[in-house]
Amino acid sequence: MPSQRALNYPQFSWDRIPRYMHVRKARSFTDHEVQYLSKFPLITFEKANGHLDHGSVEAGTLVAARAVKAINPKATILYYRNVMVHYGGYEADDQLGRIFGAFLRDRSGRTSLVRGRVEAYDLSNAELRSWWANSCRTMTQSPDIDGVFLDGNVKAIEPAYLVKEIGLAKKQQTIAGYHELISETRQAIGPEKLMLANLLRARFDDAGLEYLKNFDGSYLENFFHNVGDADYEQYVARGIDAFQTAARQGKIIAFTCGLATANRKAADSNDLGIDEAHASVQTMDQARQGLVYPLAIFLVCAERYSYFRVHEGYSANESDRWMRWFPEYDRPLGPPDGPASREGSVYRRKFRHASVMVDIKNRKADIRWTNPQGKQ
Repeated sequence: MPSQRALNYPQFSWDRIPRYMHVRKARSFTDHEVQYLSKFPLITFEKANGHLDHGSVEAGTLVAARAVKAINPKATILYYRNVMVHYGGYEADDQLGRIFGAFLRDRSGRTSLVRGRVEAYDLSNAELRSWWANSCRTMTQSPDIDGVFLDGNVKAIEPAYLVKEIGLAKKQQTIAGYHELISETRQAIGPEKLMLANLLRARFDDAGLEYLKNFDGSYLENFFHNVGDADYEQYVARGIDAFQTAARQGKIIAFTCGLATANRKAADSNDLGIDEAHASVQTMDQARQGLVYPLAIFLVCAERYSYFRVHEGYSANESDRWMRWFPEYDRPLGPPDGPASREGSVYRRKFRHASVMVDIKNRKADIRWTNPQGKQ
């Protein structure tokens, strides 16, 4: 069942494809961009948001959140923090410099361990955890911030991540510290604010469901990049099962997929398949070719409080392609007739105005839409 915070869950409707927005822009959003953002029931303003115009990520996030809420007061807006990777530009960083041993170190004492250039938090450090949780409390005291988006969870709890650099014992301490941080953050922000984590992944023993009880929901990315010994079909099927299970438990699901070829690794994924690959496309036809398969996956899994985003990356700095709007988003959808059926690698599901088929073995999908009167 949903938590008591379900009263503060995002708005949801089956009328159209329920949408999610996850974006960052170093400068202020324009009026046109704010109008676009106000269409979304659930928004995460990512790291580096607005800091060049407003002096810090916190200030830039608040300016953007207030602008959206002035148009759509019911929009649910999440503040971004990474539990593992130290991204700069935050006002709270002024206090971080006074914490001894805030960052993990390799055997030579080097702290730039993430992609060889960015620091990673030492989550076994109680003072560091307190600083992190309090930075979330400060932001969520604003009525314009409805909760926290916690990124980097997979890096924190994946046993192999940074273990060569910091050693097994320190990695185990980091994992234990991560679980402490989650409890401390919930206590810091209070019982009514939302906590979403980038957490569900088929790579884990129970696909991340074993960790989700402490959160109101999960963001899903890298859904199609099988890791370890799992083949593609097995890995995606596990992801579908996890999505369906969490969604049926009433968890918020923010399903995202980059417009990238299957099994493509991100350049900075450290060969562990943790970070998602993003690819740019130049035409709407190319983009629509990349839409159908992930959208069909979403539709065979979605329940109330499930939201969809397909994208070319999270940055709004370079172009306006983050505002790409597909005709499918305007089509009536309607509620599902029931859960999806499965026969081997093929999933099917019917909605009032659409029939969906996904074949994960052959990586094919089909969505057949009807008009609002229900006629083909």
